[in-house]
Amino acid sequence: MSHDFAFEVALRGEESQPGALAAWFVDGPLQALTPLPGLKSLDQYLPIGGASRDPYNHDGVGPLMLLMLVFRTRSALNEARSAIAAAFERLPASIAATGAGCERLLYPVSEGGAPAPLQAPFSYVVRYHRPADDEVLFVRNYLATHPHTQARLPAIRSILCYVPIEANAANGRLADANYMVGNEVVFDDADAFGAAMASPAREELRAHYREFPRFTGANTHYPMQRTRLFES
Repeated sequence: MSHDFAFEVALRGEESQPGALAAWFVDGPLQALTPLPGLKSLDQYLPIGGASRDPYNHDGVGPLMLLMLVFRTRSALNEARSAIAAAFERLPASIAATGAGCERLLYPVSEGGAPAPLQAPFSYVVRYHRPADDEVLFVRNYLATHPHTQARLPAIRSILCYVPIEANAANGRLADANYMVGNEVVFDDADAFGAAMASPAREELRAHYREFPRFTGANTHYPMQRTRLFES
């Protein structure tokens, strides 16, 4: 397992004109974010239309846009928080934003292998929201069981988990996302994802889910297309 540090910004709401939100982001926040010291990469996630291929989860429309800023160190992420919040201070009408700083954990996709880099473009973005009866126990159980079984999903390219870290600066307009833990499994395309969801490993993951320590928060799953906008 390897790790780095990420700050997620999720933009939700109604977009009055297709493409307007993306144009606003490129003309405004993107220009402010890419010069941030210590920024390793910036990925944009956009929703994929059509029905989910997951037989157990159909969560409807997710964020209009998800942005993942990845930093080499935790201190670089923390020092960038105020600048990230300022970049999203003026949001388009009807758009709301949440933010979450996380330690990002990358897991192997083969027995004894090294963690696979994030390269394939299809991401299944999963988030578990508070509360749980025992959040520390829930997260520990999730990290100990789920990623290792996800490695047996056919044609999986990358496995990532996101563990929130305490903020040391106000996020401004970025409301707290209130995550306990996040997960992302990555495939070449929707067809590969669909085949994985029909596999025995998916049934084993469902069995894990039934055995999780008790939680009562939301549990969301969104298929999204990822594009790398910046890399240093």
